[in-house]
Amino acid sequence: MSFFLRFFLLISLNFIVYDIARAQPVSIPPMMRIIVPFSPGASTDIIARAIAAQLSTRLGNSVIVENRPGGSTFIGALAVAKGPQDGSWLLFTSISTLTAAATSKAVPLDVVNDLMPISIIGEGPLVLAVTAKSEIKNAVDFLSAAKANPSKVTNGSGGVGTIQHLAAELLNDMAKIQLNHIPYKGSAPGVIDLASGTIETMFATSSTVAPQVKAGRVRLVAVTSMKPSLSFPNLPTISSVVPGFELSLYTVMFAPAGVSSALLKRLNHEINEIGKSKEIVELMLADGATSVSLNNDEVSSRVKTSFMMYKKIATEKNITLD
Repeated sequence: MSFFLRFFLLISLNFIVYDIARAQPVSIPPMMRIIVPFSPGASTDIIARAIAAQLSTRLGNSVIVENRPGGSTFIGALAVAKGPQDGSWLLFTSISTLTAAATSKAVPLDVVNDLMPISIIGEGPLVLAVTAKSEIKNAVDFLSAAKANPSKVTNGSGGVGTIQHLAAELLNDMAKIQLNHIPYKGSAPGVIDLASGTIETMFATSSTVAPQVKAGRVRLVAVTSMKPSLSFPNLPTISSVVPGFELSLYTVMFAPAGVSSALLKRLNHEINEIGKSKEIVELMLADGATSVSLNNDEVSSRVKTSFMMYKKIATEKNITLD
């Protein structure tokens, strides 16, 4: 072996040893708890349990799901924010946590700084639904009716400050219209009134209105995503008539602030891979969503941008949950 080859191998080996020495191993908690701030059986809960089973296999530890509903998701979110900072407590929630934080008078935590986003698991649009009794057949009809009848086209929501309400207010601003907001105590009673024709339109999740659509009492006319949705390939986007309009729902996994960046990266990788599995993809499609794979920085940026948008709408429109 030549002198130069021996020298090259020696230097390379030293670099490898140095890199291994300075690399900090990722400490995986022997048991992890995923807090879901919704009741058992909710779509978020079902997806969380599917993720937990696969995550346990991939990490070689125990991963359980615990439901802590109530307080506009703050009971569960606060438990994680104030919980152990070793990654043993995680929060799996929907965008409802961000909208609640943006519209509540008293927020017990800072969702941007007290929680660290790990992964966005799935994303999908709201659907714009109309009563089958309406003459509105598509997005163009909807916009025309709203412009021709200011404050007369009724638009239901699951309550003041909900994502449906914020979607309507965002559309009001961008389209220069004024929908007549009718808040309900939850989406279910709003959908019942939509089906009966008591109200004319409503932004909703696909799973909420699906039974009434199947029964022929409700018609879907558009989606709120910027691009056509894989779940609703035949529906146009609202952005096709109101350029730039976009609003999406997503589910996200958080850790408390203080968890090591190495563990956040490991969890991001594992959960992104889980999101590509057939089981999760099918669960997402059933809920009108598709799997998403973003790195830690992209997830953090997305969550912060969403929160700031909702906060801006709530402040300008004086929308509060309390």
